[in-house]
Amino acid sequence: MELTDEEKKALVDETIEKAKTALALEAKADIEKINKLITDQRTQFDGFLKGKTTEADFKEYEEKSLKAEAEVKKRVDEIETKMSRLPLETPGGKQSAEVKAGQVEYKAAFFNYMRNGGLILDDAAGKYIAERKALVSDDTGRILIPVEVENEIYRELPAVNVIRSLATVRPISREKLRRRSLTEVQMGWGKLELGGEPVETDVVPSEDFQWIEDLEGMAKVGKDELADTDVSLESIIVDSFSRAKGNAEEAAYISGTGHANQQPEGMLNGTTLTRVKTVAADVIATNDVLDLIYAVPAQYRRNGKLLFPSTTILALRKLKDGVGGGYMWQPSNQAGQPASFGGYPVIAQETIGPLGASSECDVGIFGDFKAGYRILDRKGMTIQRLLELYATAGLIGILVSSRVTGGVVRPDALRVLQELA
Repeated sequence: MELTDEEKKALVDETIEKAKTALALEAKADIEKINKLITDQRTQFDGFLKGKTTEADFKEYEEKSLKAEAEVKKRVDEIETKMSRLPLETPGGKQSAEVKAGQVEYKAAFFNYMRNGGLILDDAAGKYIAERKALVSDDTGRILIPVEVENEIYRELPAVNVIRSLATVRPISREKLRRRSLTEVQMGWGKLELGGEPVETDVVPSEDFQWIEDLEGMAKVGKDELADTDVSLESIIVDSFSRAKGNAEEAAYISGTGHANQQPEGMLNGTTLTRVKTVAADVIATNDVLDLIYAVPAQYRRNGKLLFPSTTILALRKLKDGVGGGYMWQPSNQAGQPASFGGYPVIAQETIGPLGASSECDVGIFGDFKAGYRILDRKGMTIQRLLELYATAGLIGILVSSRVTGGVVRPDALRVLQELA
């Protein structure tokens, strides 16, 4: 007997819960193994201190034990990764037949909803009738985009959005995330059991948060075009909205004014990042860029990258050193890799202001963006058909909503080049 839509959905949910339970039990068993290994290590070390075990035997045991511990920890990490991917994966790393069937059915229902509002053509009657498909909606009544389509949009974003390819990107399931402490942890050498002392760190917790913001975009499509089955609606949605989302995010990650204005916190917003002044106004010199680079602490400088708009990059390409008259600009010898200036990659970012745009304009950024800037994605993009609003023009509005934010998490990792007033 064929299952109803509600029974199919319940079966998918049950399969997912069983997968989560199995993974959790597997992780628990591995964590117990780690705890036992640590206990055994302490027992062996006590035996070594009391002279029951030779130093050579203890070192051999310790090496094997630490290797086994690392392998078990690796397994726990893999299990956590699988759990974060559910419902796309099951314990074996493959989609179960029930989950896959549910995703295919939901995807078909979703695109049918997009084309004709959830109606299907009754060939016998020659007219559209209501389709009985259970599409999942959020608390505002908007339809959730299928996971595969949403993931495809996110895969396309780094090609459009420079900052996404440089910063740390983290998925989140909450409305906000507490920003890390303002002080860093310090560490010292020596085992505690052998008389070493841990370095105490006064970690000052911060009450600052990164808040998820709403990002929405709308396209107006002709009714006939939308209903045309020969057109790949999925590719249109992925291409159009990944480009629009990428461009909007890119601008906000540079100059967004923060949660008070329902925007991400841009790198150039306020005084969070330290500024390095140019020597003169309206021009950029070699020493300006070198001062910017060496204003960043060494631990972040090694992974540093330079961000400038194309007009400033053109000026950089014309700069020469003061010794042999050679250009400071070094073209890349490898396809797909950026050119460098002063030994550091240079990447074009058009949202940053050009030279001479305004008094004390921020004209460039340098640093370790992965350490210094974090992007938070809340999964669950939604879509809504706006039929009545544009009916007189023969158009249907497609409103896509996503939730995302970005913010500086380590100000020391980044520095801004500011034009002299």
